[in-house]
Amino acid sequence: MNVLSPRIHAALDYLSVLVLVLAPTLFGLNDVAATGAYALAAIHLALTLLTDFPGGVMKVVPLRVHGAVEIVVGVLLVLAPLVIPAATDLGMSGRIFFIGFGAVLVVVWAITDYVGVHTELHDDLHTGI
Repeated sequence: MNVLSPRIHAALDYLSVLVLVLAPTLFGLNDVAATGAYALAAIHLALTLLTDFPGGVMKVVPLRVHGAVEIVVGVLLVLAPLVIPAATDLGMSGRIFFIGFGAVLVVVWAITDYVGVHTELHDDLHTGI
């Protein structure tokens, strides 16, 4: 079920970066979890800016590669706090946040149209958007 266009996916990526930056304050994350959130925000922003889709700036990372990175990161975020003993350093709120954020990444990955970018870009060139 690919209901998210690449354009909407890009908007959600930028929203995700904002959530990651605000997460330490909004969710009371400890220093370890806050550092993880800020690092993930920087990585996610870089990936989004480099992706070849509406909203990307340098357009050097194919959208399918972007999607592959997101699914791997999403699954790791869900599983790591559950199976890695050092994840206790994140604190309970950090573990819950990263599991939830990872689950959202997996859902967004599952419903994104990773093929539609070519059609959408073609349409944009012909409509002037």
